[in-house]
Amino acid sequence: MTPDPSPALQPGIQPRASLWRRLDVLARRGLPAALTGLAILLLSAPLDLPGQAELLPGVVLSSVFFWSIFRPASMPSPAVFLCGLLVDLLGFGPPGVMLLVLLIVHGVALSARYGLARLHVLALWLAFGGVSAAGTVLQWALVSALSLRVMPGAAFGFQWTLGMGVFPVLYGLFTAMSRTVANPERA
Repeated sequence: MTPDPSPALQPGIQPRASLWRRLDVLARRGLPAALTGLAILLLSAPLDLPGQAELLPGVVLSSVFFWSIFRPASMPSPAVFLCGLLVDLLGFGPPGVMLLVLLIVHGVALSARYGLARLHVLALWLAFGGVSAAGTVLQWALVSALSLRVMPGAAFGFQWTLGMGVFPVLYGLFTAMSRTVANPERA
C-alpha cells in the first residue's frame, strides 16, 4: 500500500497561496473587527430603541473579550483601539474613556486567554461578568472624574446588566462564526 502523497501530509516545499486565497484569509481574519465596527455604527444610529446607548458597551466589550481569547489575530490591539475610538467619537461620553476600557479588557483577555479558553461557557460568562464589572466601574469613575461630579450609577448598572445578558447570545453567535466564516484555516 502506497502512502498518500498529498502536500498537506508531506513536509517540504508547498505551493504559494494564490491571491484569492490570501484575500480570503485576510477577510476571514478581519471579519470580527469589521462586524464589531458595524455593530458600533448600528447601535450609535438614532434608532430610538430603549436601552440602545446602554447596549453598545456590552456588545463591544463582549466582542473584544471573546475574540481576544479565542482568535487574538482577529482582534489585534490596533483594531481594539479603532473600535474604542469609534465608540468615543460616536458617543456622548468623554473622549478616551471607552477607548481605555476596551484596551484594558483586551489586555486582560489576552493575558489570561490560555486559562479562559479552557473554561466552560458558564464559568467564562462569570469571568466576563467580573471583567465587565471592573470595566464599568472604571468607566463610571472616569466619567465622574472628567465631569467633576459624581454620576448616578444606575445607568452604568443597567449597562452592565445588558452586557451580561447579551454575552451568552453573542457567545453562541461568535462560536459559530469562529468555526465557519471567521476561521482563516478554512480559506
